[in-house]
Order: sequence, then C-alpha cells, then structure tokens
Amino acid sequence: MKALFVLLQYLVPQHALSRITGWLAELRHPLWLKNGMIAAFIRTFDVDMSEAEERYPQAFANFNAFFTRRLRPAARPLAEADLICPADGAVSQIGRIEESSLLQAKGRHFSTWALLGGDEERAAQFRDGHFATIYLSPRDYHRVHMPLDGELVATRYVPGKLFSVNGATAEGVDRLFARNERLICYFETSVGPMAMVLVGAMIVAGIDTVWEGQIAPPPRALRDRDYRNLPAPVRLGRGEEMGRFKLGSTVILLFPENVMQWDDALAAGSATRLGQALGSFTHRTAG
Repeated sequence: MKALFVLLQYLVPQHALSRITGWLAELRHPLWLKNGMIAAFIRTFDVDMSEAEERYPQAFANFNAFFTRRLRPAARPLAEADLICPADGAVSQIGRIEESSLLQAKGRHFSTWALLGGDEERAAQFRDGHFATIYLSPRDYHRVHMPLDGELVATRYVPGKLFSVNGATAEGVDRLFARNERLICYFETSVGPMAMVLVGAMIVAGIDTVWEGQIAPPPRALRDRDYRNLPAPVRLGRGEEMGRFKLGSTVILLFPENVMQWDDALAAGSATRLGQALGSFTHRTAG
C-alpha cells in the first residue's frame, strides 16, 4: 500500500490539486459547505478545539482561517530551555549533519546544498552541523514560531514538486525535502547562522510569513530577498510566530557545527509541542 501511495503521487497533477484545494479553503460561501468542511475535518482528524482562541467552528470565515487558527493564551508555555520547539508535530529525523548529508529516512539522505537551492556558500555554514526535521500532521496547530531570538538575514523561495511529506513518502521518495517547493529563511542568532526551511507539500495551499504575508504559491513568490541593512530590521524573539502553513507540512532547522545539542528525549517519531525544550547551547558567538 505504501508503494502504491507513493506511485500515485507521481501520477496526479500535484500543483493543480493543491491550487484547487487552496481555492476551496478560501471559500466563505455557501455557509453549509464552509462549515461542513471544517466540521468534517475536526471529526476526521480529532482536532482539539479546546486549545483554540476561537472554539466554535462556525465562527471562522473560511477553512483556512480555521486551519491557521490561533491558540488561546498560555496554551503553549515556553520551556526554560535555550532552544524551544518551533511547532506542534512529530520529529521526522534529528541529529548531526554528516559533512553535508542529512538523514531523511532509513537508507535515504539529501544534501544541505540541494535543500538550500544550490547555495554553496550558505550550505558551507552548516557543514557537520545540526539538523531537526519536524512534520506537522493535519490535526496539529499550523503556525511556526522561533526556536530562539533571531534577526532575518535573507530568504530564498525554491519552486518544486508537491509530494506529501508524511513518513511513507519520506521512506519512498528520494531527496524529498530537496525536491518539494520550499521557503528558506536565514537568521542570525546568538549561536551563529540558523536556517528555517518551510517545506511545501501535496494540497498545501500556501506558505505565509509574518513579514511578507503569502510567499507561496506564486506568482507573489520572490526567489531571493536580502533583509540586511533595512531601515527596520526583522527581529523575532524566542517563541514569536514567524510563519504558517495553509495545510500541514514540514519545518527543517539547520545550525552550525558544535554550537548546540538536541534534547536527549527527542528521537525520530517523538511527538512535539510548540514551546517544549528542543536543545541547549554549547557555544555562543561573541556579542
């Protein structure tokens, strides 16, 4: 069944299907359709609405408003840790970058160079560094937050495929995260450079950031943008929202060599919640 699921993804029109889903998710009328989609989703995926700021499904303007719903205050307290988890979900893989190779699934790897859209200079910053891949399932909270304080340096939008990013696809599609559409966000932090990669996926109807709004799908996508030397730099604090997915996907974090260590409790398959301890610093840059 897993092989058939993967094969079907090669055959379906990935982008057309995702754009149709995006159109449906923006519908405000008829109310019976909008409310019916939300109610069916809550039942199917057992979504816990008690955590949401707005608990009544009918109150959301459209499906996307429901899917990117805010949590009520204090629903996700921040741990007393140097690094906190940026999203609800589950660890897909976590560990060290072996030279420039990241583990995707058993027997499958991909390179930082490919993930970062062929940027050799940026990829070199994370040689032998640290990475964490966090998968957001449909039932999860879908806003992504900062794991530590950072100042935005640059972004790169990379167009690509829209394979599913669940476990079965990660095991069956080579270089999955380096093939899918993605937004790469580079931050300068107290431990040096950090990359946060927001990976698109099948029926993901959009990737937004708090500083630019919707980045994907095109045509608004800007392939490269430099945020240095702006009159008003984009600075985000630990735990602040940085972006969101309109339908679930994956976040990949990259850090340089010898600057931090991941929390011992985390391994492939571990459930995550926004704000829980993710790791601790072993080194900070000057200043």
